[in-house]
Formats: sequence, structure tokens, C-alpha cells
Amino acid sequence: MFAVICALSPWSPAKAAKKISLISDAEIENTIRAYATPLFRAAGLDPLSVRIYLVGDKSLNAFVAGGQNLFLNTGLLMRTEHAGQVIGVIAHEIGHIAGGHLARIHDAMRDTTAQTILSYVLGGAAAIGTGRPELGQAIILGGQQAALRNFLRYSRTQESAADQAAFRILEATDTSARGLLEFFEILGDQELLSVRHQDPYVRTHPLTIDRVEALRDYLSRSPGEKPLPAGYDDMHRRMRAKLMAFLNPISRTLREFKATDTAIEARYARAIAYCGCGPGQRRAELDKALALIDGLIREHPADPFFQELRGQMLFENGRVAESLDPFTRAVQLQPDSHLLRLGLARAQLETNDPAILKSVIVNLRAALLKQPDSASIWHQLVIAYGRDGQMGMSALAMAEEAFLRGNKRDARHHAKRAEKVLPQGSPAWLQAQDIQAAAEEKKK
Repeated sequence: MFAVICALSPWSPAKAAKKISLISDAEIENTIRAYATPLFRAAGLDPLSVRIYLVGDKSLNAFVAGGQNLFLNTGLLMRTEHAGQVIGVIAHEIGHIAGGHLARIHDAMRDTTAQTILSYVLGGAAAIGTGRPELGQAIILGGQQAALRNFLRYSRTQESAADQAAFRILEATDTSARGLLEFFEILGDQELLSVRHQDPYVRTHPLTIDRVEALRDYLSRSPGEKPLPAGYDDMHRRMRAKLMAFLNPISRTLREFKATDTAIEARYARAIAYCGCGPGQRRAELDKALALIDGLIREHPADPFFQELRGQMLFENGRVAESLDPFTRAVQLQPDSHLLRLGLARAQLETNDPAILKSVIVNLRAALLKQPDSASIWHQLVIAYGRDGQMGMSALAMAEEAFLRGNKRDARHHAKRAEKVLPQGSPAWLQAQDIQAAAEEKKK
């Protein structure tokens, strides 16, 4: 289910600071994971240890921070023209991880959440927990753009080293580096702009003639280019269409993807536009949306993401009971997707049907395996356990939620409540004790 999972208002000297959001979507995560997993392995990284986040921002940017966390702006994904360009950018960012370019400040954030990392990056809170008050002062004095330049900027030497690492990673996966060169060419015109008008990627990743020439030289000496795996560009077209349809006004989407265009991604985009499901979208023509998505489902009955979108259309237009069937079908088609399970659990919980509470809890627990630091999932578990009469587990979930939100006092309180109710020595009882100890440690 395409959703905004948090919205941050970074400090800015402007009167109205721009809000930055983290975006959650099962299909787009699946696409980026498909592109990135071979690259992670080639770099000697555990793919499951690298967290990928979508930042809802129209500017071109990508960065790594706080250990093995990769952030990709939606603007960058929408600006790329094919899968190879996205893969080239990811390979370069992995080069920074593999090269140890995340030392000092970045490592100080290793155990923080993505939301906290993003708030550091975008200004205002960077000094908190880093032991670098001068950094926070620089951000406060210079605003958001200075924060990006000072906090994320790599040296030219690091950029060249990351490029070389990217070449090795791409070569190990039989992937051409041409996509990376094409992305550099997209950024080329940015160098002519004033710093104020440049996209963040150019400000934080210095693009030099030497780097571009090194890439061209590498391509001239590399073996014949092999095509990307089947389906990669189809996935890219769908991802780009989906982002445009959810994030843009309906009028713009319908201009971009005209009614005469019968391509899968065009019909997909129009279905999203008509459903009125995107952030800030209010107009909904559900009959048109359902007709389009039903046509796609008839042609591709085993596609979990078409089923998921049908569920989201119905759910967000108040037809919650009807949304359960497509959400359930999506999970059946791709049971290992924690985001699909989360979408189903949300709809199940909304029905307030006691008969399916056990299923709600199973789906939420499955989602937690991938997102253990999600306060919102723990909050939904509070509700589900409470409605199911499992008061000890509900109190434990309250403690986890409070701890993740930084409320250590409430975390200790709810953990003590849980400890009194849960069976002594059980895993949940021990978890309650761990929360109390962790909250006390944070307090000190």
C-alpha cells in the first residue's frame, strides 16, 4: 500500500519549511531490492542488513547514512529513464559503504531510526547524539542547504573511490556502467547552475570532468555490454508511473499517460490517478479506477501489486470489507512481503471483527520481523492485542511503541505493567524487563 509513513519539517530560515516524507510501497521496495541485491552481494554486504528508504522529495538525491542505510529520493527515481541508471546510482552509493566513507558522524547515528537520520540530514537536530555541537550550530546558521553540503558532502577522492568500487561491483554482476554515465550526463547541466539551484546530489557528490572521463575510459575497455535481466525495465516503467500518479495532481498524470495509451504502466497510472489515493489527492472516480485495475488483474491474475492497489482503492474509499479479498490475495501471491501483510492487517483491524484478530496479530508480527523499529506497527499491535483480551501483550506493545518514540518514562511504566501480567520467564516477560533496562540506560 503506497503510503507516507512520516513527515518531517526540517528547520529552515524560510517562513514555511518544506516537509520531507518517507514513502512506503511494497512494489517499489521490491523493485529496488531486485536491482540492489546482486550489487550488495558483489560488494560483500548482507542484503538483509542494508535498509532501503524512499524519500518523498522531487529533487535528485541519493545518499547513505547511519551505517548501512540507503536513501533514494523519489525525484531521482522519476528522473531516471531506465533501470540501468538506477542500478548505476545504487552501485555508486554502495561504493561509499564498502569504502568506509560513513565514518565519524555517520557512524554516530548507526542505531537511530530512518526518521531520525533524515531529520539530522535535513537540519535542526544534527548535533543531538553526535557529540558535535558545532555541526548543529552550522546547520542552524546555514539552513537546510548548508546542512546537506556539510553533512553529506564527500571529497573528490572519496567520490572517485566510490566510482571505482561501483565499476568492480557492476562488473562482478555482469552489469554495464553505461547507466551510471548516463546519470552523470543528466547531472551535467546542473554544474552550470548556481549552488542554490543545484539538486542535492550535485552539491554532496562533486561531479568532475576527471570522474566522467574515468567512467568513459572504463566503458571503452570493458567487455561487450550484456542486457539487464528480463523484466527490469518493465519494473522501472511501472515504478516511475506509480510514483508520478501518486505524487502528482490527477490532471498532470492524465496528460502524461493519455487515455489512448494502452501500455501496462499507462493504465496503471490512470487507475491510481482516478482512485484519489495519493497524498493530497481528494478527487476520486472509483468506477473508472476499478475498471482499469480489474482489466490489469484479468491480464495478470498472479500480480500481487495489482491486487494490492485494488484493495487500497476500496479501503481508502470507505469500502473496507470489500478490500479484504484483494489484500488477502496479494499476501497469498507474495507472503514474504511485510508491507503487503501490513496493508492487509490495517484493513482487517479497521473492520473491528473479533473473528479475525488472530490473523491481524500474525500479519503485524510478520511485518515487525522486517521493521522492528516501527512505532506505528507496535501501535496497531496495542489495539489488536487489547481487542483480543491479551492485556499483557498489549501493555508490552505500548512499552515498545513508547520506547521507539523516545518516551522512556512511559516505556518503563508499560513494561512494568506487562511484567506483572505476563508469565514469569516467558520471552515476552523477558522482553518487558529488557525494555525497562534499556529505558533506564537511556535515562542515564
